[in-house]
Amino acid sequence: MVVETARSQACAESDVVIRVRGLTMGFGDRVLMRDLDFEVCRGEIFVILGGSGSGKSTLLKHMIGLYRPQAGHIWVGGADIAVADGAQREAILRRVGVMYQMGALFGSMTLLENVRLPLEVHTDLPREAMDAIAGSRLQLVGLGAFKDFMPAEISGGMQKRAAIARAMVLDPEVLFLDEPSAGLDPITSADLDRLIRRLARTLDMTIVIVSHELASIFAIADRVIMLDRESQGIVAEGDPAILRDTSNHPWVQRFLRRTESDDERPA
Repeated sequence: MVVETARSQACAESDVVIRVRGLTMGFGDRVLMRDLDFEVCRGEIFVILGGSGSGKSTLLKHMIGLYRPQAGHIWVGGADIAVADGAQREAILRRVGVMYQMGALFGSMTLLENVRLPLEVHTDLPREAMDAIAGSRLQLVGLGAFKDFMPAEISGGMQKRAAIARAMVLDPEVLFLDEPSAGLDPITSADLDRLIRRLARTLDMTIVIVSHELASIFAIADRVIMLDRESQGIVAEGDPAILRDTSNHPWVQRFLRRTESDDERPA
């Protein structure tokens, strides 16, 4: 498959954080995507795009080890999560943090308790140290004053921020965000975009995002890949603004310019 590209240069070998080669994913006899090849570079905001049902969130779940691929490899920091088991798999997973689409905060816990939970599971730190670390992550996302609030007592945008704080609490090398702007109003979504951009730049953090929110994509993405359900592969890769302005691929044009399909235009 020919992949349309719009990028200045490939990752230097030393800057490759995630490498995907020959990835085929699906369920049973059903194949969603075949032979995916791409890299994620250190320090970039990398966005996975695609239409409904194209497998965006499924790809993310493969990259964090929740699903096993039908074929192919996913190297995270040099280790293949597609085949890793036991202690090696645990070591790989410690390198990543995940914010799920709806935040997935525990309603019976305060924000501080939610953010502290991964430290309780994965470290032997004293409670005071765990509280200090969790509090500092809440401070980073602008929620330091809300540490004793319950999730139901704060807005949806604040819940997303708290979920990002929890995903960062173990200092992951890569932060995965699944539809971070879903369900948010435009102002709250723009505020979250600014936070994500600031975290990436000030912490030199690699962030992988699944999204279909065009305003957010153009605001924060350094590079995107675009999954196409029909061809079961990646049809475009690169700077989203350059792809929008220069792409010759009809589906890429329609997606990034938010235009109707030809067969849906009024007579």
